[in-house]
Amino acid sequence: MMALPRLLSDPTLKLIAAARPPLVAEPVLEGIPAEVLERARWWEGHLVEVLTGRRPQSAAPAVIRPEYGPDRTLRQRELAKLSELSADGVSLTLITVQRRRKAYQDHGLLGLVDGRYRPRKSTTGRVDDRVVAMLRRVIESETDASTGTGTRLMRRTESLLTQTYGADAPPMPARSTFYRLAGRLTSGKHTLGSARTRRSLAKQPDGPFATVSVARPGEVVEIDSTPLDVRVVLADGTVDRVELTGLVDVRTRSLAAAVLRPTTKAVDAALLLARALTPEPMRPGWSDALRMSRSVLPHRRLTEIDQRLADAAARPVIAPETIVVDHGKAYLSKTFRSACLSLGINLQPAHPDTPTDKAKIERTLESVGTLFAQHVAGYVGSNVERRGRNAEQQAVWSMLELQELLDEWIVAVWQNRPHEGLRDPVTPDAALTPNEMYSVMVELTGYVPVPLSPGDYIELLPATWRTINSYGIKINNRTYDAMALNPFRRQHSGVEHRKGQWEVHYDPYDVSRVWVRNHHDRGWLTVGWTHLRTAPTPFGESAWQHARAALAARGQDKPTQDQIARAATDLLDRAAQGPGGKDTTSGPSARERRITGRTHATSAPNWPRPDIPQSEPDQHTAPTPAPAQDDSPTTATIIALPVFDARKEAERWPF
Repeated sequence: MMALPRLLSDPTLKLIAAARPPLVAEPVLEGIPAEVLERARWWEGHLVEVLTGRRPQSAAPAVIRPEYGPDRTLRQRELAKLSELSADGVSLTLITVQRRRKAYQDHGLLGLVDGRYRPRKSTTGRVDDRVVAMLRRVIESETDASTGTGTRLMRRTESLLTQTYGADAPPMPARSTFYRLAGRLTSGKHTLGSARTRRSLAKQPDGPFATVSVARPGEVVEIDSTPLDVRVVLADGTVDRVELTGLVDVRTRSLAAAVLRPTTKAVDAALLLARALTPEPMRPGWSDALRMSRSVLPHRRLTEIDQRLADAAARPVIAPETIVVDHGKAYLSKTFRSACLSLGINLQPAHPDTPTDKAKIERTLESVGTLFAQHVAGYVGSNVERRGRNAEQQAVWSMLELQELLDEWIVAVWQNRPHEGLRDPVTPDAALTPNEMYSVMVELTGYVPVPLSPGDYIELLPATWRTINSYGIKINNRTYDAMALNPFRRQHSGVEHRKGQWEVHYDPYDVSRVWVRNHHDRGWLTVGWTHLRTAPTPFGESAWQHARAALAARGQDKPTQDQIARAATDLLDRAAQGPGGKDTTSGPSARERRITGRTHATSAPNWPRPDIPQSEPDQHTAPTPAPAQDDSPTTATIIALPVFDARKEAERWPF
């Protein structure tokens, strides 16, 4: 005698035969006609009685009929079932019952289904294996070729069979059969579809994608560039597309920074790092719901550590530790490598021609095109098939204005949009937003601020070489001048290989000032744009005062999701209408439009930099008052130009 648990746990126990057939899940039976499935279940009932002595419908204590008792052999039970079915008018042979019983024991209920209706395991059917092999080779050769049709696939397959096997080549299947076979083998490869998608899919690795475990914000970030499908007005007045360069954090999916340039260069990639390491400032006209202090980000705790976040927008500051880049010249240049080295960032080039190594930024930039670009005036689509009529003529935004819209969209939409890649394994049904994930990560991993000094930020800006003339410095047809340049006008800088010119750094997104390197005494000279000298205080400050007054009068409470949604909707509406909008009756007031126009080039900086010297009296032009309104149809009032009085102007200075 042996106990049953001991017998079943004995590793030497081997099951010789089993009366229980394999189970068949219901999804496997989907698609089988009801009458065919009913016939299979009829057979199952009789075969179960042959194997176990009981019908499936009978209760457990039911009495087993003598002809199917345990003392009967399997053949005797099969003969008894054959006699029973013959008495019921079903004409069968013993071999039929035995075949059905064997199929049921091997495959379960699915073995009793008519073979014409069973799910096929082979995708090639009865086509010769050699034809299938040649067709697979032809499909692989179509990866880099222009897209053709099924007829070309068939002709090339037949030609390849003849070259390989000669007179012994297997016959080609019928055209309809070949098309069905080609459809199965090209599924998911876009062989007869988009050539761009086909090449992109071919770059994916054959095995499973490798996963990199990222534990904190900034541990791994990815950078890339792509053309933005929006036509803008460039500085020279031409209309063309711009390139979008973005930096996405893998752990939180936050867009740490994004810039627009005509073409991405090494200095633009370095500038992107500086923008990621500095807070995003609140701009005049932005909804108060976009402030960091009114978001899910731990504003109070972060401000205690980093005071730069006191008046920042709701976009987290990401300090990159490792940056994954492709093999573009801008990212492998000496300028970008030096910037990463100075900031302590590890640069990790991806495998050549392998976009899956940085799939996060690839998908993010594609999302920007679908979620933002399509709502902007001047959107032309990704190709000519998606382009509207005269779409280029709708381009009204300048590159600087579109950059400001993009910055606002990132704060209002992207950072508050649930991301499918941010799901907690414990609660997978709820997708988090980038801001929510960043808030969670700060609680777990903390926050390490990496403030940039004024000199560090200026070093990352684009540089050019200019001569300091009597009137100052001219960059992009804008003149910059300051009293600090007086000792260096028409002087040699001491840099022989630049023929005595001076190194000037400028911010493409803030034309209010530039920085000149002092090659004699070291340090930087801050030089303002001469057109900003029409008032003692910068226009940017007047815009801020106007915005603060408007927000105070509005009396908003804590933001809600509705407020953020309204801010995002208003942003996309403004982007579609263009500068100034179309409805002037319900739009901003004249004063607001003037302030907004003045502030386009002087928005509040988002980096630590030397203050601009106090405004100086303009010795080149005198302030001209606005012309007076005159309703007379024939005469106009003549207003004499005022004479510039240096003493009265000096009384207005704040020092």
